[in-house]
Amino acid sequence: MAYKFYAVKKGYQPGIYGSWPKCQRQVSGFNGAVYKGFADYQSAAAWLKSNEHRPVSRSRQLSLSLDGNDQPTTTPTIRLYTDGGSRNHGNRRGQHVRREDKAAWAYLIEYHQQRITGTGGEFGATNNKMEITALIRALEYLLDHHLNDEVIVATLDSHYVLDPITKGWLYGWRRRGWVTASGKPVANQELWVTVLRLLSSFPQLHFVWTKGHAVNQGNNTVDELLNKTMDQMERD
Repeated sequence: MAYKFYAVKKGYQPGIYGSWPKCQRQVSGFNGAVYKGFADYQSAAAWLKSNEHRPVSRSRQLSLSLDGNDQPTTTPTIRLYTDGGSRNHGNRRGQHVRREDKAAWAYLIEYHQQRITGTGGEFGATNNKMEITALIRALEYLLDHHLNDEVIVATLDSHYVLDPITKGWLYGWRRRGWVTASGKPVANQELWVTVLRLLSSFPQLHFVWTKGHAVNQGNNTVDELLNKTMDQMERD
């Protein structure tokens, strides 16, 4: 559906806006922003005056299924797959010390009959950084295309990404000033801050873990995408 009006219930300046860029300026970076698109002004005004408000369910985002078990009771309209990878040279897993090491991320979004993909690469980035970046890029795409209110199942093979979200570590890190329980600075802090901000805009997001390089076709697809990206990467 093509929206003509956007109602902002919680944002820098609540109100009704006649274009997505104007609405985006009011909600981008606003923690817990609440907004919705409408085909006509009257519907937008009625929603803005109503008590309808679907806050982000932290309990939903702090739930984790294994290989798709215990899925949301509502059939998801979007299935999302993300992955990150790297090709280091004998370094410890997840770490890089060489600027020439290739790394890449990828996502796959299945929405109705559409299959939307995105991928990108970076030299000298850690595998962990690419895993987080893949999720960020996918959520940003959904937010930019006003699909954040849909029922979404995100399937990942990375416990590095899943555990801070589903076990609530993110909230503890933020409360302590972005240090771990042991007092160490949180690695990739800027990316985690972005993840936390994005999660607040997805009220029906559910996470699923799957074993990597196994039988999950969506997971295999994003793995293939990021490897193709690394194959094509060349130093200037």
